[in-house]
Amino acid sequence: MDHARPFTFNPFDPDVRYDPFPLYARARREHPVYAHEGLPLVSVFRYDDIQAILKDPTTWSNFFPPPPGVELRADLPPSMLMQDPPEHTRLRGLVNQAFTPRMIRRLAPRMEEIAHELLDAALARGQVDLVQALTYPLPVIVIAEMIGVPMDHRDQFKEWSDGLVENFGLGLLAPEPPEVIARELQLIDEMRAYFTELIAERRAQPREDLLSGLVAAELEGSRLTFDEMLQMLILLLVAGNETTTNLIGNAAVELMRHPDQLARLRAQPELMPAAIDEALRFSSPVQVDARYSKQRTAVAGQTIEAGTNVLLLLGSANRDEAIFSDPETFDIGRADNRHLAFGFGPHYCLGANLARLEAQVAIRVLLQRTTRFERTDDERLPLHPSFIFRGFTRIPVELGA
Repeated sequence: MDHARPFTFNPFDPDVRYDPFPLYARARREHPVYAHEGLPLVSVFRYDDIQAILKDPTTWSNFFPPPPGVELRADLPPSMLMQDPPEHTRLRGLVNQAFTPRMIRRLAPRMEEIAHELLDAALARGQVDLVQALTYPLPVIVIAEMIGVPMDHRDQFKEWSDGLVENFGLGLLAPEPPEVIARELQLIDEMRAYFTELIAERRAQPREDLLSGLVAAELEGSRLTFDEMLQMLILLLVAGNETTTNLIGNAAVELMRHPDQLARLRAQPELMPAAIDEALRFSSPVQVDARYSKQRTAVAGQTIEAGTNVLLLLGSANRDEAIFSDPETFDIGRADNRHLAFGFGPHYCLGANLARLEAQVAIRVLLQRTTRFERTDDERLPLHPSFIFRGFTRIPVELGA
């Protein structure tokens, strides 16, 4: 039996990352709050504990102090993602309007158009990497058009985005090596230089896009500094494609792994919203969120000291048998799906509406345009390099037109 062996949780272990769910289930039973030996680090596995932490920014911070000896650059303020209220509230308020359900619904026809163009090219080839053919280009085109970024730099965006998230989360477990920090700062400086040029253009000629709105807020003076605007643009471009790429890919992979559910979705396309939410729960694109304890506290009866990094295993919360009936079953008709894939509380994912709609459009068009799509081999799919995410960097498939 597994509980005869000592429990350990290593989020870097490739075998654990490929199928973490049996270990998550054991952790929920035996070690709902797991202290990592020799590290100021704790992992939390149960839904109710994670939800309580996510909605309490006074105890649990999104700002992680730099390691000893590391100086923060004055021109790189923490992004919205790494801020607590009230600063987080101010920054989020500046972009919130662009991500309301009404604004997102207006983008649906354009998403459909992009998806059909991508499927035209994919079907002409027959065998494709679904990541390159659909799951990456759709979200990056949409977020680039929302911001107001020329699409002819799409490959450059992917290079920047991949580089910035490759080691995401590494600093929670140990100080990042100097060469990793240097590489990340180089990528950020390249993106800042790129956006600085675009900002100058929008100051001269505003348009109907998010970039022009941020420039207007910065010109007012009190609402947004220039460096905050640059950080916001980098965050939106990276976050706007990274998790949605993984969501669309994971949804396609789970449908291929569960042919009964794929057939059901073809027969009942009205289940698409529920199917995407089930993919979010069952194969959460963000497996881990993190917080920093600002004071000594207790979770599930276990003391957590001030200054502790805490990993919140969203992928475990979303399979918690105390919340979900039959949680290990992929069920595209699941009702009352209260997953935490987009987080909870003040940092609930700003782009949740956008990601859901993009995934619904991508999978719907994929089903409309194909009689079948299936893996071309049964090799292990290559995992996203960061343990924070669940996703695959390549999904070789064959498409039947």
